[in-house]
Amino acid sequence: MALNLEEIYVDLHQNPELSFQEFRTAGIVAGHLEDLGYEVHTEIGQTGVVGVLFNGDGPTVLLRADMDGLPVLEETGLDYASEARGTDRAGNDVPVMHACGHDVHVTALLGAAEELAETTNEWSGTVIALFQPAEEEGGGAQAMVDDGLYDIVPTPDVVLGQHVGPLPAGLVGLHAGVTMAAADSIGITMHGVGGHGSRPETTVDPVLMTATLAVRLQQIVSREVGPLEQAVVTVGQIHGGTKNNIIPAKASLGLSVRTFNRDVRSRVIGAIERIANAEAEAAGAVRAPEIEYQESFPLTVNDPDATERARTALTEVLGADNVIDSGVVSGSEDVGVLADAVGAPLVYWFIGGSDHSLFVGADFTQGFPTDIASNHSPLFAPVIEPTLSAGVRALVTTAREWLA
Repeated sequence: MALNLEEIYVDLHQNPELSFQEFRTAGIVAGHLEDLGYEVHTEIGQTGVVGVLFNGDGPTVLLRADMDGLPVLEETGLDYASEARGTDRAGNDVPVMHACGHDVHVTALLGAAEELAETTNEWSGTVIALFQPAEEEGGGAQAMVDDGLYDIVPTPDVVLGQHVGPLPAGLVGLHAGVTMAAADSIGITMHGVGGHGSRPETTVDPVLMTATLAVRLQQIVSREVGPLEQAVVTVGQIHGGTKNNIIPAKASLGLSVRTFNRDVRSRVIGAIERIANAEAEAAGAVRAPEIEYQESFPLTVNDPDATERARTALTEVLGADNVIDSGVVSGSEDVGVLADAVGAPLVYWFIGGSDHSLFVGADFTQGFPTDIASNHSPLFAPVIEPTLSAGVRALVTTAREWLA
């Protein structure tokens, strides 16, 4: 029986799971792959699933989809909107939503796995359908590699993947070379001396230290990153204190850093450390700040030759008007880990998932539009079709380009 992709998508959308908790999703994926005749391996990197289809001599192609949702309360108003809740790593009860479209990715890869299984008389080689956990935490791909992924499946000749985004549904965008930023999440805790709010002279105020640090960090991009270079330093969290008239003993902030080259990344992180330590010393802090490096995503770099090969194939099938250069995106991904681990070329592209009527007069050469609900928004709601069909077609087309 043919897979009902719309039914699968709606079910996944209604039942998202947080990173490394994708047990239900993994079970659904494994069941469908087994029915399609794939050799199935589960629990790789905790919840990862891989299906392998051997079909004679020829190249090995790895197709990747990520499975995890986000702690976001859905506000799309869809009749199949998620009402799911989960427990995050800190033990908090949180809403869960597929706010980044990973339900699209899983469904499209299942559709591609089905089509490739049904057309084995037309190609030769090996297909690896890989369903990865915990992309949102930046650790899922590495967890699968560390858990012996490439001892279980053959080494791929190419790694292919895609991500749905706020482009017209059916459109495909890809870019050769650096295509997505490296990302680092950094937590900084400033230590002071607590006391009564009426007697600040007896304290060393960590809230003030944290506030001035948040401002000073903004000078990094404006004064230490060249005008022809790119970086983003965002302070996304500040925490400190419990009551208006108490100066606490410590306060903290959380940073998101995006860079597009290794030298800039090194300079930016070095500047963050230098400024944090200097602020603490200037305030007379009792101890140096604690700097914790949390999630980290590498640069996503598309192999130029493989990307142009994929672009040619996609253009032939989808038409020149439906394949664009999406430029460099400041979001981040860990798909490159799967390619770098074995020295395979990577081709990673974007598929549109939004209603065409929202894009009248839009100029895609300037990147993704800013006035349309995008990934990680509680309003992000890809249209089911032609998004799923385009996702399946893009995966099958690029896979067949390599398969003999």
